[in-house]
Amino acid sequence: MIVFYKMIFRVFFGIVFVPEDKIGLVTKKFVLLGPNKSLPEGRIIATLGEAGFQAKPLPPGIHFWYWLWQYEVKLESLTVIPQGKIGLINAKDGAELESGRILGRKVDCDSFQDAEKFLINGGRKGRQSQYITTGIYRINTNLFEIELTNMAVINENMVGIVTTLDGEPLPAGSIAGKDVGGHNMFQNADAFLEAGGYKGLQPQVMLAGSYYLNPWFIQVEETKMTEIPIGHVGVVISYVGQDGEDLSGTEFKHGNIVGKGYKGVWAEPYGPGKYPINNYIMRVELVPTTNLVLNWASARSESHQLDKNLSTITVRSKDGFPFNLDVSQIIHIPTNEAPKVIARFGNMTNLVSQVLEPTIGNYFRNSAQDSDVIAFLGTRKERQQSAREHIRQVLDQYNVNGVDTLIGDIVPPESLMKTLTDRKIAEEQKVTFETQKQAQETRQLLEKETALAEIQKDIVKADQGVLIAKRVADASVEKATGEATSVKLQSTAEAERVKVLASAEAEKTKMLASAEAEKISKTGNAEAEKILAIGKSSAESYKLAVSAMGGDNFTQYKIAETIGKDRIKIIPDVLISGGADNTNSSISGLLGLKLMDELARKGGSEAKPELKPKGDKPEKHD
Repeated sequence: MIVFYKMIFRVFFGIVFVPEDKIGLVTKKFVLLGPNKSLPEGRIIATLGEAGFQAKPLPPGIHFWYWLWQYEVKLESLTVIPQGKIGLINAKDGAELESGRILGRKVDCDSFQDAEKFLINGGRKGRQSQYITTGIYRINTNLFEIELTNMAVINENMVGIVTTLDGEPLPAGSIAGKDVGGHNMFQNADAFLEAGGYKGLQPQVMLAGSYYLNPWFIQVEETKMTEIPIGHVGVVISYVGQDGEDLSGTEFKHGNIVGKGYKGVWAEPYGPGKYPINNYIMRVELVPTTNLVLNWASARSESHQLDKNLSTITVRSKDGFPFNLDVSQIIHIPTNEAPKVIARFGNMTNLVSQVLEPTIGNYFRNSAQDSDVIAFLGTRKERQQSAREHIRQVLDQYNVNGVDTLIGDIVPPESLMKTLTDRKIAEEQKVTFETQKQAQETRQLLEKETALAEIQKDIVKADQGVLIAKRVADASVEKATGEATSVKLQSTAEAERVKVLASAEAEKTKMLASAEAEKISKTGNAEAEKILAIGKSSAESYKLAVSAMGGDNFTQYKIAETIGKDRIKIIPDVLISGGADNTNSSISGLLGLKLMDELARKGGSEAKPELKPKGDKPEKHD
């Protein structure tokens, strides 16, 4: 029913209903009267009532006098730009683009909602520099094509390198445009163009964030930020900018070192950190400021890889033998000298290949030619110290500090090594044989000592036995000596006593004081002397007695004494008698002497008297 009424209003009253979420795109079929019956050549949108697509659309509401036979009204949805998107505008009609331009410049047209105003104010045909952002727009799609695109996003730790597609041509010899301001990070293309910005690579970079960027005007390449690790500095080499004053001084002849922002090597390097560097217009060379180790060794390379092309050095000795040696060089580049090193060599790799490699290689080749292999091995410490001093002086000329030079493995020829090895083995074998000989001698000595130790107990026992026997013998001798001395003393004392009592007894005791070994001899001599003394004493006694008593009386006295003492029979078995007148007294005297002689013989057959013990008194003789 509603459609029926719409048709009646449309036919009889020319009424058009435009809903709130629509616009009406009007196409005028013909013009009966007036000067503007047809569009100018090359135009497709009518602004003055010409036949064709009308610039002004019908907004939501009721519109009159749009007769069905003269006007065609097409309801079109409103243009919606969602969040995170932008709308790129391509105009189908308008003035021709300026020569060399690819984008139509911004005109006052209420964000392209007033098509008539766009055309009247000189809007250009084609892609527009201006875009529309998030929102709802009444745009005449007969004039404008809308293309949605995403906002540009630069992620964290990244930078956007910008290349503009429109602007002034770059000056000859330039690789990037100049830095112009006022364009809000390239989001306002018209401001950039009005400021005289150049098309092409831009020196300015974009940091992390979201941007409204017209991809028909700008292209952004996202790349990582330049990171300078700890222990390094970044020497900046700029390819754009004005020529600055050389700050390196007159003594430095290897390139210009300029201030920040000028073309060339910047005098002030960047310290450790992250920097938004446009690596198309400048380069950052990392220079290690810590001690850097470089190895001339085929099997070893450091993590920095600056020595990856270095290999073991092959030299030839004075005696013609080639041999290999590994070398390690430690260098240090001060922070303030880093720009000079880069200005001189361009990068660290060139420093290694152009200076360190030939310097160290040639030094050791020359050093080896002054010595044979054996002497080179023997003087390694001295040659290492000499190399350190020489290389340090050379590196000072290149603004590099030589910290230390170290000689690693020295590998002589295999044939020479075999000879040396055989010689060493022979020497070691000799030492081994000597050691074994000493060991055998020691073992023999040990066995001897062991055997001696085994019999040591017997030897000690025997020695102790001998010692004991000797001590016993010595004790016996001492005892005998003591006894002899005792006897001697006793004999001496006895002799003295006998001598006092009687001269004969004195001689007896004198010899008794001798040693036991001389006991018999001394005793015999003493006994003899005793007897002699007794005899003499007796003789003297007899002589005195004879003198006093007379010979006959004394004889009779002794006979009687003897008979009484020895119990001699007084009645003889044979009686010999004389006459009564005692004329045979002489014969009687002889008989008496004979009798005494017999008695003496009888007494001689008896045992000799023993020595009386010490302290016994000698027998008294009357």
